[in-house]
Amino acid sequence: MRWPGWLPHTFRPHSHDAADSVDPALEASGEGIRAVKISLVVLGITAAAQLVVVLFTGSAALLADTIHNFSDALTAVPLWIAFVIGRRPATPRYTYGFGRAEDLAGVFIVAMIALSAVLAGYESISRLIDPRPITNVGAVLIAGLVGFAGNELVAVYRIRIGRRIGSAALVADGLHARTDGFTSLAVVAAALGVLAGFPLADPIVGLLITVAILFVLRGAARDIYRRLMDAVDPGLVDQTERVARGVDGVEDVAELRLRWIGHALRAEINIVVDSALDLRAAHALSHQVEHELLHHIPRLHAAIVHAEPGLGPGVHDDLEHHR
Repeated sequence: MRWPGWLPHTFRPHSHDAADSVDPALEASGEGIRAVKISLVVLGITAAAQLVVVLFTGSAALLADTIHNFSDALTAVPLWIAFVIGRRPATPRYTYGFGRAEDLAGVFIVAMIALSAVLAGYESISRLIDPRPITNVGAVLIAGLVGFAGNELVAVYRIRIGRRIGSAALVADGLHARTDGFTSLAVVAAALGVLAGFPLADPIVGLLITVAILFVLRGAARDIYRRLMDAVDPGLVDQTERVARGVDGVEDVAELRLRWIGHALRAEINIVVDSALDLRAAHALSHQVEHELLHHIPRLHAAIVHAEPGLGPGVHDDLEHHR
């Protein structure tokens, strides 16, 4: 028998206090850790299998793809560390906690992608200048298909978990893995080109893979930069403002700020209320706004709501020289 949804709250009412949001945050970090562990194993096995084929065939395209897959597997390590660090509670020095460790891990991921582009490009140009024969082309073709399958499995898993827990870093890493999968298909194209009697197809495809890595690098660097600069989706800002304005008693929204800290979203909002409200009523209204925001804004873990009286211009004149 399934209990009605309201019954548990009858005996244990839900709360949105900061202390009560710790468990969901820890649970999300735990899911992230599991995701990076599984990703590390799957991509590690995939890249190792490709490396064996590279040693026997000398394929530049497959080597470029293998380097990229190894770097993609290694990006799971800083993410793993970041999720572990992010579980630590806030301290008097780090009052917002350690969620930003995910963003620092993102910087390392960008560096790894850049390094893989340099290595793949170097090997491809080297073999374009000094062509080397490729043996066992059929094995190269199979290895490319294996690389695609391994990356796509990891991509689907990372993206699903990342979206569930609100981790932009994990979602971005999943999209990175998906791009790697398509570069593995390019290795298949190189093998087919060699079979068709065009041996230079191998280093040329290696260069194309390098270009694809650079596109991934550009997107990843942009996303990490935006996180470090506290950028959020403007649509999310509009949604937050609509929810706050929809609470009975809120006359206006004077100021609104949102920021990501790891996979948790935080809000700071100033609402304008009737100047006749006493302190207790204004406080209760602020809590109601916080309650609605936590229910309707995805992955919002905390909101600071300040109520100010609607007295018209001049209310904050005494603070203007500080702004």
